[in-house]
Amino acid sequence: MRSRLLIALAAALCACSPAAASTGRISSDPLQAQEWWLARIGADQSPAPGPGVPIVVVDSGVDPSHPEFAGRPNTTFLNDQTVDGTDEHHGTAIASLAAAPENGVGIVGVYPQAVLQSFDASPAALISEFGAVQGVDAAAQHCPAVISLSFGGGSRSAGLENAILGAVHNGCLVVAAAGNSGLQGNPTTYPAAYPHVLTVGATDQNDSVAPFSTLSPAVDVAAPGVAMVAAVPVSHDPSGYSTNLSGTSFAAPLVSAAAAWVWTLRPTLDVTQIFELLRLTARDIGTPGRDSGSGYGIVNIPSALTAAAPAPDPSEPNDNIEQIKPGGLFPDGRPLLPTAAIPSNRIAARLDNAEDPRDFYRITVPAHRVVRAAVSAGGAAAARIWGPLTVGVDEGVLSRRRDLKGPLIRGGNKPSVAYVEVLLTGRAPTASYVLSVTASKR
Repeated sequence: MRSRLLIALAAALCACSPAAASTGRISSDPLQAQEWWLARIGADQSPAPGPGVPIVVVDSGVDPSHPEFAGRPNTTFLNDQTVDGTDEHHGTAIASLAAAPENGVGIVGVYPQAVLQSFDASPAALISEFGAVQGVDAAAQHCPAVISLSFGGGSRSAGLENAILGAVHNGCLVVAAAGNSGLQGNPTTYPAAYPHVLTVGATDQNDSVAPFSTLSPAVDVAAPGVAMVAAVPVSHDPSGYSTNLSGTSFAAPLVSAAAAWVWTLRPTLDVTQIFELLRLTARDIGTPGRDSGSGYGIVNIPSALTAAAPAPDPSEPNDNIEQIKPGGLFPDGRPLLPTAAIPSNRIAARLDNAEDPRDFYRITVPAHRVVRAAVSAGGAAAARIWGPLTVGVDEGVLSRRRDLKGPLIRGGNKPSVAYVEVLLTGRAPTASYVLSVTASKR
């Protein structure tokens, strides 16, 4: 795989002064009074839990000798950590905002007792595509976990996208910073723009979207990312801390920690439920409703802890045939909907034009039967069937004419496998639907 360099998403230092307001948490850590963001996300309203769902930081290395991490319980370095380069302070800062312990020094992270893991994706001082893929793959072996990504680039990487899809397939939540190009025309930034990534914009002390925060339909939630104080290696700052840091980089670990906190206390939720729960319980800001700056709003830990659980969104990721066919992107694929044994099969799920624009399901087509697919979604979604030779929705015109069957498919002399696609019709940006697949005589 050709290795690209990915930029750690830290904006230039903010010109505004850091807020010095009490967070409501009681701690002896001396810099906590400057952590204005804890109250904004509700991290000060109840004690954080003990160790639970891990936070995995894939970034530059975390300094294992720093007072915040030396001897910290439940801390694992998944590979060798390097922290001496020009930008090598970044991973230490990210990890401290998420999970710095209450130890009488420096700051306190959102989730102080979290299980924390770090993968250094920048052994040569810059985060590489290869390193990022390795880190996500390493984290995906131990799901459920929350994978925190605070880097980005303008080129789409099939390797990194597939690694993220694999992590979601295994049951991990992937959180990514939206990017810092709000003043440069908001170019598309990856991995933030990939489907199934919980994308985080940055807000300031007034709960306004920071000017630098990239605007995008992919933004799901927001968190504070202006005038932050965080731990850094002493090679970067002799004090071991930097102040007045700004960037969506620093918003993403707050959301990662919030997600791990909520998931630890609500362990029966699957990854699709925790993803949707964080969006639906976010504190709306600005123009009412979802927007391209803050998504559904600022992440809200107390609301996420108490709100009713969303319904699961089964079989994700299932955006194309390669994601559900055994031996495709995932060795196990997804199970067949058993139209042969059950004359009618129904499944409830949802779509989102930015995160989950289509769903695919494998179906059995019994010999000498007609299989039909129909969707109940108030006109917001529709279903169509693709034949057994289909490679994917992007296949050429001739193959498409052969494979796209419409609302029904007729079985031949032998049973076969086909595919049902459910997609948005354009009437709404999201849809909850019930898919019905029926088999009947000709």
